[in-house]
Amino acid sequence: MQLRFTKMHGLGNDMIVIDSLGGGFVPTPGQARFLCDRRRGVGADQILVLLPSNKADFIMRIFNADGSEVEMCGNGIRCLALYIRDRGLSAKNPLAIETLAGIIRPEIVGKLVRVDMGKPVFDPAKVPVKIRGQRKVKDTVLRVDDDTFRMSAVSMGNPHCVIPVDDVDAVPLSTIGPRIEHHPWFPKRTNVEFVEAISRTRLKVRVWERGAGATLACGTGACAAAVGMMDLGKAGRKVTATLPGGDLEIRWDRKTNHVWMTGPAVEVFNGSINLKEK
Repeated sequence: MQLRFTKMHGLGNDMIVIDSLGGGFVPTPGQARFLCDRRRGVGADQILVLLPSNKADFIMRIFNADGSEVEMCGNGIRCLALYIRDRGLSAKNPLAIETLAGIIRPEIVGKLVRVDMGKPVFDPAKVPVKIRGQRKVKDTVLRVDDDTFRMSAVSMGNPHCVIPVDDVDAVPLSTIGPRIEHHPWFPKRTNVEFVEAISRTRLKVRVWERGAGATLACGTGACAAAVGMMDLGKAGRKVTATLPGGDLEIRWDRKTNHVWMTGPAVEVFNGSINLKEK
């Protein structure tokens, strides 16, 4: 079959967007791996599938490069909002997008997209993280083989392990990232954020994404990193999170407890690919 797609990115975190409003196509894990392959397929960190919804404006399903389906993608929902607006699929602003993490509301503001990411979740059972007897996993010692870290666990619709460090560039991300992702404490695996506090209003973040590896940016990861540092008293309630691909503005509202993320989305090209059954 010939599959039409749109390539987009948020700060270099790149997506294949598939419009399934009419046909209902959803990739199998093998097809997702093929499409995301940077040598044999299109190449991407994630696939976004746009589907009709009975309880929101649209559904967004998200598939990582390893073929796994995940709950939420912050950069992805910004891209999807731009895709919907530019094709005239809806005049609503903000939109209500159904995800496995609940209904998320992106709003296009000028050249950027602002997203109400909802409330952060600290309950270990809901992150999830396998630690008993703690209401919140905060500044907790995590041992990974011979390495020791102090981490906080938070869900932004998907699991995150936030680790403050003095020098984020010195972290061997490709070595330690997958070891933490698959640590026994995390039954659904986890995204991993190493965070350096440059000031109370600026954080430097590197992310190892569950199922995708080291990416140039991660929207939910930036939110989790900011919330984790704010909860530790290492940052104020509004910060700029600087990732390898660029900056995201993150605000954690005291009154509503909601986290707001603002950043860009870019359409790169459109194409089609011969997709075999896999």
